Amino acid sequence: MNKIPLLITILCIFFLGFFSNTIIANSNIQIPFDFNATERPSPKDRISEDQILVLPDKIIINIAQASWAQYTDTNSMDPLLDEEANGLELTPENKEDLQVGDVIAYETNIGFIVHRIIDINEDEQGWYCITKGDNSSLADQKVRFEQIRFVLIGVIY
Repeated sequence: MNKIPLLITILCIFFLGFFSNTIIANSNIQIPFDFNATERPSPKDRISEDQILVLPDKIIINIAQASWAQYTDTNSMDPLLDEEANGLELTPENKEDLQVGDVIAYETNIGFIVHRIIDINEDEQGWYCITKGDNSSLADQKVRFEQIRFVLIGVIY
């Protein structure tokens, strides 16, 4: 097999990509997203590809001790979660199992709140996280690990 055509193809793809980004950056073309946007933390990947089996008549997700969740129409987590969404959740085993970007359900004196972790820290009382709804302008109070009941592992619409 001749490797020269393959090398030429790879070089063409590289230069096409490079020059098209340069042309777009130096023009007045409106693009629908910001290539230079700051990467936001994503939830921890808790489901490996080998745990998902897609069959013609069903999908099997092999996860031990998962819970099914429904949500209230508070708008705090729009557009990710709304009253029509269904969630799959796990109970986190320890605080090391959580990271910034995870969506958790934690218990308060007014009920459960489902928000995203935006910071993790420690103070004189130990580990805590700060959460915020994706559609909220203000962050929540400190949330202790003992308050956390679930971490979201999937959303089904």
